[in-house]
Amino acid sequence: MTLKVDLNADMGESFGPWKMGNDAALLDVVTSANIACGFHAGDPDVMAQTMGLAVEKDVGIGAHPGFADLQGFGRRRLAMSPRSLSHMITYQIGAAQAMAEAAGGTLRHFKLHGALANWASEDAEVARCCYQAALAYAPDINIFVLAATEMETVVRALGCSWSGEIFADRAYNEDATLVDRSLPNAVISDPELAAQRVLEMVRSKAIISSTGTSIPARIDTICLHGDGESALKIARSVRQSLTADGIKVTKV
Repeated sequence: MTLKVDLNADMGESFGPWKMGNDAALLDVVTSANIACGFHAGDPDVMAQTMGLAVEKDVGIGAHPGFADLQGFGRRRLAMSPRSLSHMITYQIGAAQAMAEAAGGTLRHFKLHGALANWASEDAEVARCCYQAALAYAPDINIFVLAATEMETVVRALGCSWSGEIFADRAYNEDATLVDRSLPNAVISDPELAAQRVLEMVRSKAIISSTGTSIPARIDTICLHGDGESALKIARSVRQSLTADGIKVTKV
C-alpha cells in the first residue's frame, strides 16, 4: 500500500506594504495552505490574494487563527478567558470561510498558530475551547493537530475530522511538543537534514525527539513554515525526498 502524506505551509502572513515569505513559490510545492486570518498576521487583501492563488494551484485552503498580536507575530502567549478565546476563533474562521468562498474556493481545514497552538498542545481545555468554537461554525472542518499531544486527545474525544501533523523544521521534546524557539537548535534550517528527519518519521510512523526518543504518531500532514529564510529550500527538499522514496504527496 502506497504511503500518502500532505504538505502544508503557513502563509498569507504579509501585512499592507510589509512582505513575509514567498507564498506564490511555496504554493507550487505544498498541497495545503494555512492562511493567516488578520490577527497575528495578514489582512483582507493578502487573504484574498493568497486564497486566489491557492484555488488556481488546487491547494487546499485552511484557516490559521492566532492571538491578536501583530508585533509578536502570534508567538507570545496571551491570557484569555474561554469565552473570549471562543469568540476569537469564531471571528477568524468566519473571515477565512467568507474570503475562501469569495476567491472561488472552500475552507477545508483549520490549524492553530504559534503560541496558541503550543498552549493547546499542552492544555486539553484550551484545545477543546478552540476546536468546539471552530466546529460550531464549520462542523465538517478538518482540524490539523500536533500529533500525539493533548490536541489529538481532544479531537479523538470530539469525534471530528482531524489530521495528525509533524513539523519539518522544528525539534521535538519527549512529550511530542515542540522545543521552545528560544532554545538552541529548536529550529532546523538545513534542507537536507529536514528532509532526512521527515522521511524517517513518516516511514517509522513516529515522531523523533531531539534526544532520539521515538513517539508513535499518526502522521497525515507535514508543516513547512513559510517565514524562514530557508523555507522554500526546505519545502522543495522535503517534497523531493518523499517523492523519491515512493511516498505520494497529496492534500488531505
